[in-house]
Amino acid sequence: MLSIISNPSKLPIFSLRSSRFRRFIIIIISFQSKPFSTTPVPTHQHIAHLVLEQKTATQALQTFRWASKLPNFSHSQSTYRALVHKLCTLRRFDTVNQLLDEMPSSIGSPPDEDIFVTIARGLGRARMIRDVIKVLDLVSKFQETPSLKLFNSILDVLVKEDIDLARKFYREKMMECGVRGDDYTFGILMKGLCLTNRIDEGFKLLAAIKSRGFTPNTVIYNTLLHALCKNGKVGRARSLMNEMVKPNEVTFNILISAYCKEANLVQALVMLEKTFSNGLVPDVVSVTKVIEILCNDGRVTEAAEVLERIESKGGTVDVVAYTTLIKGFCKAGKMKLALRFLKEMEGKGCLPNVDTYNVLIFGFCESGTLDSALDMFHEMKSAGISWNFVTFNTLIRGLCSGGRMEDGFKILELMEETKGGSEGHIGPYNSIIYGLYKENRLEEGVEFLTKMGKMFPRAVDRSSKILGFCEEGSIEDAKRLYDQMTGEGGIPSALVYASLIHGFCQQGRVKEAFELMNEMVGHSYFPVAMTFNAIITGLCRVGKVGSAFKLLEEIVGKGELPNIWSYSPLVEASCRKGDFQKAMSLLLQMLDKNIIPDSLTWNSLILCLSQGKNWVEGKSIFRANNQLQSILET
Repeated sequence: MLSIISNPSKLPIFSLRSSRFRRFIIIIISFQSKPFSTTPVPTHQHIAHLVLEQKTATQALQTFRWASKLPNFSHSQSTYRALVHKLCTLRRFDTVNQLLDEMPSSIGSPPDEDIFVTIARGLGRARMIRDVIKVLDLVSKFQETPSLKLFNSILDVLVKEDIDLARKFYREKMMECGVRGDDYTFGILMKGLCLTNRIDEGFKLLAAIKSRGFTPNTVIYNTLLHALCKNGKVGRARSLMNEMVKPNEVTFNILISAYCKEANLVQALVMLEKTFSNGLVPDVVSVTKVIEILCNDGRVTEAAEVLERIESKGGTVDVVAYTTLIKGFCKAGKMKLALRFLKEMEGKGCLPNVDTYNVLIFGFCESGTLDSALDMFHEMKSAGISWNFVTFNTLIRGLCSGGRMEDGFKILELMEETKGGSEGHIGPYNSIIYGLYKENRLEEGVEFLTKMGKMFPRAVDRSSKILGFCEEGSIEDAKRLYDQMTGEGGIPSALVYASLIHGFCQQGRVKEAFELMNEMVGHSYFPVAMTFNAIITGLCRVGKVGSAFKLLEEIVGKGELPNIWSYSPLVEASCRKGDFQKAMSLLLQMLDKNIIPDSLTWNSLILCLSQGKNWVEGKSIFRANNQLQSILET
């Protein structure tokens, strides 16, 4: 035994810290510590593992040769297969051929089909496609007949690279040689046709399978179903399913997902019920899609029922499914139910992740319960869940939009101290600027923008120039920079939008201003009174009083508070048109909101009356007088 280890140069090469080295030492110790007659013989599986763990072809061969010299040990098909696999991985196909030649004399039998399959797959991974077909010649060299398993393995390699070559191989090497394919053969061909979107040829193959007396299995049908759905032919896929003897879970998952992708909620639910009626349960991915589409349609209660049914039938529901449902309740403003399902998932051992908490923080911010959003934020830390960028961005935006600027600054500071910080995103900083803009703290907003220069030099430079151009009245230069900024994917701050809107309105270009306001709202920056007042004034100046009235109604409808400068241009425009009744109605609206008319408004009303164009009922005057008296007294 000692002769085996007396020459270190003959031993396989291992790293001193590797698990391979430790196992090797255990083998050596076991051989040295026992008498020769009781020395345990290493298993073929053990030697195969040692060979596979080597990093180079030389090490693998040395390990293999070393094992062959162990007393009472002889190699087998499995150890040769391990070495062939390793050499194929390292693309040492010349050495593989030498090994094949030695096998009959070494172990008394030629290579088995699994070794040839290993070679075929190794050549496929090396993209040596033409050589894959030549593996059949290697088999013949040993007076053996290639097995169907080998034919299928070669066919599987070919379809991944060239479906036409695969079909030629099937015709010339299999059909013409009398090799009768099986379900696996036809499944491989169907996969190749569907991967290349040859769906019509896939149907021809299906017909050919039937004509040869085979019944296509579920895998073949599902492959074609998936290709149809991927190409938007869901109706045809549904018809094909009706041909199937026994659809399985995969069949229904494919169709449920396809209907959800089309936002066809009715058919998705029909397919879900059909799954249940067949005694099957869809997988968690399909279930999550159904929950999502129901939530998007506002049917969150039904979404919860779907989740509960899946669980009652023994199906799997994961954190993604629960989070999707919780998100639905948050979007619907049903935060108590969202929290209930949070507790429910925790009680069932399905722990929430960062996405779950982010969804809840978003929901609380949207519903205006900012203290609860902060509680969720701090709960994450106690639960051992790390905050990510979405967490910070969502909370900072919610706090700043809700007028909690001090808290917003604190969370921003915490974000900057956290590893990763803003991840190079400007969003949280734009939220701070938006909060300052909402509170009319414009100078502070500009000052904060300037401080951002070190982190976002390009965005800050362009924003500052846009603000400067707008102040100078160079609106074209400002718009040019804005277009460059957005064209490169930049998101302007609320200050940039407000300045551009004012600039365009001052030049009577209300249409451009209106478009910018829509873009501003698209980024969830809702304009404050001074911004939409500029558009109202601009619309009135160009005679679009009706549009100005509509804008005011939309603003009030969204809960925004108009001021005197929102109403004054409309009163003036109404009086200018001689519509004293409309002007008086606006005056009453102002007084209802405790807005005291300014001198311009009174002058417009008096001028309109003095011209004698319209008379108003006395009760309206008395009502206006009484309301004004009440406001002044308070």
